[in-house]
Amino acid sequence: MIFAGLALLLTAIGLYGVMSYSVAQRTHEIGIRMALGARPADVLRLVVGQGMMLAGLGVGIGLVVALLATKVMASLLFGIGAKDPLTFVAIALIIAGVALVACLVPARRATRVDPMVALRYE
Repeated sequence: MIFAGLALLLTAIGLYGVMSYSVAQRTHEIGIRMALGARPADVLRLVVGQGMMLAGLGVGIGLVVALLATKVMASLLFGIGAKDPLTFVAIALIIAGVALVACLVPARRATRVDPMVALRYE
């Protein structure tokens, strides 16, 4: 249980880091969008949407790999079946929730970009 919590924490830190870096790299683009009339809600939807699309792709690939690895892992699991659907769904939802929170923090920071500062930023 402790290792699962640590893995989840590392996942959250990694997702936050990648999203924060992505938003920092796109400050100029976000500033241009804001200067052309994009509302903060539009920027929030753009950043979170792109982050969740990548997270969804990762969760999908992870589920496929996990299902393929069930034969190897069956001998290591105790108390649950190797293809327990509740576990697969629960973990996918938890990872998606962590990804959403990790995307929201940099996305909220992106909505506060001042267009004039972002256009001068280089």
